[in-house]
Amino acid sequence: MALREHSPVAVIADAHFHDLEGDFGQDRMTGDHRLTARSWSETRCSTRVFNESFAALPAALDRIAARGIRHVVLLGDYSDDGQKATVAAVAALLERYAARFSMSFYILPGNHDGYARAGRHQTKEFLADDGRALNITSDPDVAATDPHAILTETMYCAGYPEALTPLARHGLTPCPGDFHWETPFGSSGAFEDRHYRLTSADGKRQADLVDASYLVEPEEGLWLLMIDANVFQPADDATGLCRASDFIDSTGAGWNAVIRQRRYLIDWIANVHRRAACDSKNLLCFSHYPVVDVFADNLESELALFGQTNVARRTPREDVAETLLQAGMTRHFSGHSHVYGSSERKTGDRTLTNIAVPSLVAFPPAFRIVHGAADGPTCETVSLADLPVDGRVVHLYRRECDRLGEPAHPAFDALSYGDFLYAHQEALVTHRFFPREWPQEMAALFSGSTLRRLLAQLDLPPSTLSDLARAGGVRTDALAALPLLRLVTDWYALRQAQDMALPFIPSDRLSIYKALADHGGIWPMEGASAATASGRQFLKTFLSVLRLSLDRACISR
Repeated sequence: MALREHSPVAVIADAHFHDLEGDFGQDRMTGDHRLTARSWSETRCSTRVFNESFAALPAALDRIAARGIRHVVLLGDYSDDGQKATVAAVAALLERYAARFSMSFYILPGNHDGYARAGRHQTKEFLADDGRALNITSDPDVAATDPHAILTETMYCAGYPEALTPLARHGLTPCPGDFHWETPFGSSGAFEDRHYRLTSADGKRQADLVDASYLVEPEEGLWLLMIDANVFQPADDATGLCRASDFIDSTGAGWNAVIRQRRYLIDWIANVHRRAACDSKNLLCFSHYPVVDVFADNLESELALFGQTNVARRTPREDVAETLLQAGMTRHFSGHSHVYGSSERKTGDRTLTNIAVPSLVAFPPAFRIVHGAADGPTCETVSLADLPVDGRVVHLYRRECDRLGEPAHPAFDALSYGDFLYAHQEALVTHRFFPREWPQEMAALFSGSTLRRLLAQLDLPPSTLSDLARAGGVRTDALAALPLLRLVTDWYALRQAQDMALPFIPSDRLSIYKALADHGGIWPMEGASAATASGRQFLKTFLSVLRLSLDRACISR
């Protein structure tokens, strides 16, 4: 039997919703405002923005509703950090859209939506209306040492299944309209019937945890395979398995841990694929974590440049794709990485494609729509870059910077959400990537410098610039004056966004980047000092990644 067409499915990843107008006890702040605004000081160090999520998720749902789309998948990290008040706010938001537009939501928990069995405390920095920052926390120990902190249970991140309960009716348990619904354990939706066991690395500790995976058929012929790939392994030094420290955070585990420790999931995935093929079902597979390197086999370069970064730790190993291909999976949708693009892993004549869904709160802000057709699904990407910026929040950011004696960041002058997030990338480079991930000597070379100065510091002859300019067809003065902070920012933007970054990068800069990527490896390594040779090799590897990102951006257009 041939596959039938199915209704479109909207896919949202990493919405990280924060209720900007919610109640976290901020009435005890000084001043009049009622915004629970997170600080710019924390925002500029984070790979996602916080306050802007309040408008981004409803905007995405509005655009989905305007198209008449009824099926919406939330690929995990739908909440800021699993705070009880935040999860309740997400549930209330989904209820409003379900009632108003007859939408059906199918959610998966991400690593930010709940924690292990008993949960964990959260402490976040918020802004009073005079720009003063203070902590709101669920942790009594933090409150005891910080006389200005606000202590509230609403900040606590619950464990499973408590963290899942407010959203249970959105796919996690069967609904009356479902044509089919199951879990790896059977047809019961009760969380107590969905337990699996994990063992600590030393084999001495065991814990039963809830698996939120399910298969649902929301309309005849369409199967959504929702895989909970969180793995909260007990720590070797765990005591009562009731503290956050008794478990290892799932953030860096993902599918590498799933195939080692939860083999029953692989068996279930294989069984679902066999039945889908036999019954001619359109099967779409989802989990929070990618199953293929989202940067297209760039792990070796990541390790060469920066060592064991978050990106390196989160990259799926080759055996993940091989295992899933053997189970029958050929296409998978993921979030977690805040990346736009598709990557493939080939094994023999079989190919597993991972479709990365970008975050709503990182560059580039967008979601996906899967259109079903008889010859296979196609994907459309819907950008949120044209959204306005919330002036109330920017006003608070400015007051915070004034209070700290810092200049306002260029992001505060952004005319659109896309411009704001693009400018946020530069803040990330300065406040996170350079100090936390880059080798210290390389960060010092690239920070606040120009290409002319960098090449001079690498003991390359002055003619190098003119040779590069001539080979690349760009002006020597433009090449020489290129700010390295801008180069690095655009390097990250292209890696994350591919062709979606191109509207934000002027064509003359792109020409310079192409010249560097194509001809930047022309200098010799011989005769250089150890420090100079190391710098030259770093730059050469850096530009090779830039070349790959430029190629992917052009291909994906």
